[in-house]
Amino acid sequence: MKKLCDFTKEEIAAFRDEARRRYDKICSRSLKIDMSRGKPSPQQLDMAQEVFDGACKITNYKSKSGFDCRNYGLLTGIDEAKELFAELLGVDVKNVIVGGNASLELMFSFISQCVTKGIGGCEPWCRQDGVKFIAVVPGYDRHFGIAEYFGIEMVNVPINENGPDMDMVEELVKDPAVKGMFCVPKYSNPDGYTYSAETVERLAKMKPAAKDFRVIWDNAYIIHDLYDESDELLNIFDEAKKYGTEDNFIEFCSTSKITFPGAGISALAASDNNIKEITARLSMQIISYDKMNQLRHAAVFPDVQSLKNIMKKHGDILRPKFEAVLDTLERELGGLGIASWHKPMGGYFISLNVETGSAKYVGELCKNAGLTLTGVGATFPYKNDPEDKNIRIAPSYPSVDELKTSAELLCIAVKLAAAKAVSES
Repeated sequence: MKKLCDFTKEEIAAFRDEARRRYDKICSRSLKIDMSRGKPSPQQLDMAQEVFDGACKITNYKSKSGFDCRNYGLLTGIDEAKELFAELLGVDVKNVIVGGNASLELMFSFISQCVTKGIGGCEPWCRQDGVKFIAVVPGYDRHFGIAEYFGIEMVNVPINENGPDMDMVEELVKDPAVKGMFCVPKYSNPDGYTYSAETVERLAKMKPAAKDFRVIWDNAYIIHDLYDESDELLNIFDEAKKYGTEDNFIEFCSTSKITFPGAGISALAASDNNIKEITARLSMQIISYDKMNQLRHAAVFPDVQSLKNIMKKHGDILRPKFEAVLDTLERELGGLGIASWHKPMGGYFISLNVETGSAKYVGELCKNAGLTLTGVGATFPYKNDPEDKNIRIAPSYPSVDELKTSAELLCIAVKLAAAKAVSES
């Protein structure tokens, strides 16, 4: 297929007019489709509910240690929940803390601790000037929101198919003001990249200038595979132990997209030193998390294989949705040279890059036609995409039919924006 930039003026006009005709036709349908966030669909929630209804048999409310889960206590979680996450993350049970339904809350609390009390015996960040964080971009808007909330300056580092640009990361950590970075190492949000073995090793062997440097290793999609052939991610703590850098990493995960986003359980894994400091803070913050919910999850999921079994069912629901979007992108935009994307092997998002300076216009066209996308710019700190080109697609919630319509509309909007850009150049 000839690229749009090689079209004659007459061909561009015809291309634009055809796209406009199709756009107007879709607008006449008064769509109302929301693809703004990566929410599990009702079908996924119903499936998870069936798993719980069929396997959750709690009769005495006691953990296997004999502790009554209805009462105060067990700050870091019940043994069986800690054992489950320890197996999932490949760490010792003593290095796990089990929390409430949101790993985001655990992340926020940890950053708050660093800001107000410090970590690793260092001064609180609030008493240090010019604290900075590395922001892997495009990335997760809520990570950026935490940093922005605490007034932490963010420095953009681009991601590629192997992970963040490690040459840039290694140079930035020479600055003692750089205190850490947020990252999603497997099926990154939104690109769907998994960090290569080389990238994980380079991160593990880093010796940052700041003693209180911490990587927020948000392993949100650790077993969220769409296909039997899944990406492999090295265990960050196994690698860090080789270089004595275990204190640099705080790992997070949850069952939010395994069981229920509003009623799951989360976990934090860290070194002995970090666990000691975090537990001391938690003892002032909360008496215990919801142990009854931990007990329910442990009853349904006695081991990691049982988690993988339910994730296979999630994958069967999600895979046709991702493929509906990807097939439409290839059919409508493939070969035109006006957009690029990556086929993820798992996770919850597809990242679409359009012509520089066009993403906001694409978003406006979609919104006017009844399709709500993730806010353009949200995948960058301060909601500012410097090239105005990235769009995050969240296929999980709408139906397959809705996704086919949404993807078609999105592609038409991309074509209209590209034709506009070529005509004005």
